Parts: sequence; structure tokens; C-alpha cells
Amino acid sequence: MPCRKLTYDTSADWAPIADWLEKRKDPDTKVDGIVRDILENVRLNGDSAIAEYTCKFDCESFTADRLKVPTEAISAALEAIPQSDVAILEEAIDRIRTFHANQKEKSWWTTSDDGTILGQMVRPVDRVGLYVPGGQGGETPLISSLIMNAIPAQVAGVESIAVTSPPRADGTLNPYILATAALLGLDELYLAGSAWAIAALAYGTETIQPCDVLAGPGNIFVATAKAQLIGQIGIDMVAGPSEIAILADESANPKWIAADMLSQAEHDPLAASLLVTPDTNLATEVAKELKSQCAALPRGEIAAKSLEEWGAIITVPSTEMGVEIINNLAAEHLELAVDDPWAILGGIRHAGAIFMGHTSPEPVGDYFAGPNHVLPTLRTVRFSSALSVQNFCKKSSVIATTPGYVAKHGDKIARLARLEGLEAHARSVECRNK
Repeated sequence: MPCRKLTYDTSADWAPIADWLEKRKDPDTKVDGIVRDILENVRLNGDSAIAEYTCKFDCESFTADRLKVPTEAISAALEAIPQSDVAILEEAIDRIRTFHANQKEKSWWTTSDDGTILGQMVRPVDRVGLYVPGGQGGETPLISSLIMNAIPAQVAGVESIAVTSPPRADGTLNPYILATAALLGLDELYLAGSAWAIAALAYGTETIQPCDVLAGPGNIFVATAKAQLIGQIGIDMVAGPSEIAILADESANPKWIAADMLSQAEHDPLAASLLVTPDTNLATEVAKELKSQCAALPRGEIAAKSLEEWGAIITVPSTEMGVEIINNLAAEHLELAVDDPWAILGGIRHAGAIFMGHTSPEPVGDYFAGPNHVLPTLRTVRFSSALSVQNFCKKSSVIATTPGYVAKHGDKIARLARLEGLEAHARSVECRNK
């Protein structure tokens, strides 16, 4: 399992590294037409189209009348999983909700001496749809995805939330998904997966009401469906494969660094795990650890392919140069595995989530700490942010001007309108001054 070894001595070394990583963005355009047909089929045929796709791909005996999960099945699931796991889920939910509560924005107003009132009114969207991937036929439930997408919508004040997830072969959902929904207070769950689930949430069917915003991860069909719906509904983001960049110095533990790189590599053969270090000895030891640890992983084959294709150990002449390439990488996850991470935090401009020091591994953020784990990938952190309460809100400007305001400024407003050739705009203001 070779892991690419690179050097970054000057800014000129970035170009070949960028060219290599750019290939991870290669779009699978052959699914575009397939997804377009699925969207149109669901838009026209609703529940019957959902049932047709579900029978073909997930549950052979599925019928449209099984689309909605009974509310009693949701609540009953709390007794179907160990109570120790319920306690862990409750604590994680509480921590994540507490973090997101700090993101909530308030409406605001300003007043002028002439009585003019200007402001911004913040309101949640009416309805949100959340997609939860099945996870290996429903046997590895992606409960963290449900938690991370539902909580910011709830904190935003969204009153109507629908969740879709593909059924298992027997037509049920994993009890952990159901129990997590119960703990979150969600009672609208549907058995639907892939692009047809996205279509149902966007357009609505006989059973599922349409949504204003969609969120949640998924495969290339889910991502493509969301991308094709941009402009018709709001979406969280079109995310690519996972990635981690680690800036480490001589104080880092090579066993820990290798474990952290593998935590992303096991996701997907397209995941990227990148170590940046000025310590050549650390680079050598991490390479050894990657080989031995990967061999012992249940998903070792996936991790090995990821490391071979998109993993790299990049040596730099100094920590300062390390920060430079870290900003160029603009990674989804960034670990600062250095002796004093706070000393260099101010130099970090581009990262989705930043994990500080040796005892803040990336999975802490995935599941428990509080910040959202839905993060931009493929260098889009240069202009976008983690999923947040703001994704589920909209803002309206409020303008209340007085007769005195219009009298004082009407001529100026009319002049600006006429400069743009909009005579009716000018007259709309002027008629109030006559």
C-alpha cells in the first residue's frame, strides 16, 4: 500500500499537487440523464414511481402504502436498542443542540430621527426534507447524519421536517435510525432512497408534501439530484468525497496520525488523507504505521485504495511553509497536530473544521463535540461553510419610510432611476411629492 510522498519547498511546488488533486473532481456525467429521468418520473407519477424504484433496488415486496413509517414504530424503537446507546445518543444530541443554539440570528431594526425604520426579519423556512443514506443495506445506520442535519433545522425554528431513508430488504428501517428520530422528536419518516427520495422531497407526492430546503449526504445519484434541483429548492451543498489534512510537527505521535488519516481513508476510495510535516522522521514512521494499521481494518481494502490514489505525506521545510500549503489544500477537515496549535490558528484561512492539538481527533467532531460535521469538500471551503442554522433560515429586508423621507430624497431617487432608463420607477416616487 504505497502512499504518495511529496515535497513542498516553495510556492511553485503547489501547481503539480493541485493538478493531481483536481482529478478527484472528475464528474460522473453518465448519471446526469438517469437522474433527470428519475426526477421527472417522480414528479409526474408520485408514489407509484417511488414504489417502482424501491422494489427494484431495495425491497422487492414494497408497495406505495408502506411509504410512510408508522409513528408507533418510531417510538417503539427506543426499546429495541440498548439503553446505554440511548444515553449516548441523548448526550450527543444535547451537545450538538447546545452548539447550534449559539448560531441563531435575531431580527433587527434601526430607526432614524425622521421616523424611518429599516431592518432585517429572520424567519425559518416552512418545511425541510432530510435524506439519510441506508449504509450497507441498512446495517450501518448513519445516525450522525440524521442528528447533524435535523438539529440546525430545529434550532432555526423549522416546524415541518420530513426524513427519508431507503428501507432494508425486509421493508424496515434500522431501529437506530428510528430511535434517533424519536429522540429528536421527528415523527415524519418515509421509506425512500437515492434520487427518487430527493425528487419526492422536492416535488412532493400523494403521500409526501414538498419541501423548501433539502439536506443530507448521499451517493452520486443523490448528489446529482440535488445539483439538478438548484434554483427550484434550497440545498445544503453538493459535497464530494471526504478529506483530511493534518499539519504535524515533531511532537506528534505517528500512531495517532496514521489512525487519523485512516479515519477518512476508510470512507471511500476517493477520500483524500494528507499529512504535511517538516519532520522527516515523523513522515517515515507514519508511513510504516499506515501500512500496519490499514491491514488490521475491516474496511482496509477501501482505505488502502484511498491512500494509494489520494493519500500523501508532504514534507515541508518549516511549519510556516506547512501553513501555506494547508491554506492551498483548503481541506474539509484540518488537524493541527502540533505542540502549540493556538499559535498558528490565526494563519489558517481555509478549513471546514479545525481540530486543535494532539487530543482532538476528527471523529470527535463527527459524532459528539457539537459543531456540525456536514462540511464543504474539494476546496470549496475557500468560499463556503459548515451546515448551520442559517441554511434553514431566510432573511427579509424591511423598509418603512415616512412622507418626510420621500419629500427629502425623492428627487435623488428619481434621478438614479432615470439614469438607468426606468421612468416608471422615477414617477413612482415623484407622484408622492405632488
